[in-house]
Amino acid sequence: MDADKILEKITNMAIEYGPKLVGAILVLIIGSWIIKIILKSFNKILDRQKIDVSLKPFLKSIFGILLRVMLILSVLGLVGIPMTSFVAILGAAGLAVGLALSGTLQNFAGGVMILLFKPFRVGDLLEAQGYKGIVHEIQIFNTILKTPDNRTIIIPNGGLSNSSMVNFSNNDLTMVEWTFGIAYGDSVEKAKEVLKTLVDADNRLLKSPDAPSIVLSSLGDSSVNFTVRSWIKVSDYWGAYFEMNENVYNTFAKEGLNIPYPQMDVHLYKND
Repeated sequence: MDADKILEKITNMAIEYGPKLVGAILVLIIGSWIIKIILKSFNKILDRQKIDVSLKPFLKSIFGILLRVMLILSVLGLVGIPMTSFVAILGAAGLAVGLALSGTLQNFAGGVMILLFKPFRVGDLLEAQGYKGIVHEIQIFNTILKTPDNRTIIIPNGGLSNSSMVNFSNNDLTMVEWTFGIAYGDSVEKAKEVLKTLVDADNRLLKSPDAPSIVLSSLGDSSVNFTVRSWIKVSDYWGAYFEMNENVYNTFAKEGLNIPYPQMDVHLYKND
């Protein structure tokens, strides 16, 4: 009798919930397919409206999450789960998860602030959190920078939105600066002449709004240091910076100017 009752219960549950479960699975499959189509259409709309590149990933993510949440709620409703109880449980779970992921939520809030106020955009040359690179992508939780040597730097948006940063791309021009040293005893005039020749030969170094400057900036422990400054287009920054370093190294050697390195003189005294 017990086996018959169990079988009867299973049969009744299958008759009662079977169609609902099958319907819920069909809704889940068809709904997922429809969401993909909607997201593709939404992406095309963003492209036609010329939405800022920084906002596209954020809007797509938020819209996709909302559609999937609506689909899951619909599926659960078809199965017969009361939505009021489910929403209450979901709210309590959300509070617990929010407390556990406070740092992540801070990054989310930082991402929203960055995308709304736009202190920087994709393609800008940025220096923040001790890193310097081109903004490759602004995500909900992180901002991704690319360095000239193709390293990927991921910076959480929470700290990025609450700390100072330098955006070199707010204007078309920026200032590039080098420091070069020669050994004590080498000719200062010759070093300045060589540096001026190299600066004048590089068309990327601009003569306006101010002409490039070459000054003796400091007398170091083992070197006489020159600082070279020039205005330059942001797009030319890295290429000019690295090439000038190489040109100075090669030209100084040809001109008999020595690039010193830290050294120590040791004096020995003999006591009788």
